[in-house]
Amino acid sequence: MKERSLILVKHDGVVRGLIGKIISRFEDVGLKIIGMKMVWADEELARNHYILDEEWAKKVFEKTKSSYEKEGREFPYKDHMEFGRTIQQWNVDFLREGPVVVIAIEGPHAVEIARKIVGTTEPLQSPPGTIRGDFAMIESYKIADSKKRVLRNLVHASDSPENGLREIALWFKEEELHHYPKELDKHI
Repeated sequence: MKERSLILVKHDGVVRGLIGKIISRFEDVGLKIIGMKMVWADEELARNHYILDEEWAKKVFEKTKSSYEKEGREFPYKDHMEFGRTIQQWNVDFLREGPVVVIAIEGPHAVEIARKIVGTTEPLQSPPGTIRGDFAMIESYKIADSKKRVLRNLVHASDSPENGLREIALWFKEEELHHYPKELDKHI
């Protein structure tokens, strides 16, 4: 019944002093923090976090190309893997820009709940009440594209229970994860 999700407070959230505000969002809904630390990711860790996968590259390529075409702009990429490698490198560069706070959370529906708390990938589209909607709403794909970088969207949350486990194993050793009773556990 319990799921695990990895949460990263990215460097833009760290330097803006939002760590506590972001962490409290997950604790306030009853999710349990089972691991937390501050890390400066190296190249290998960042690349392993943002794995380049052909299916993902096709999806991102088509979505971005469609958005460009709707706005009457020419999309500068012809190959989905070339575009995927560019986005992966931008993600890696951003993740390595400075220290990040790495958090492993656990609870029923942890992945779905965390994604709702975080908001949509593009902060401009995130509703108020979400982390991105409350703290990063002025950021958009259009701004990121013009700067040739990824969105500065403060936080990462695993997108599936499987990725939650994979990502937590990437960032944490098993002995860094803690098991303890929490008041809300008796209701689950």
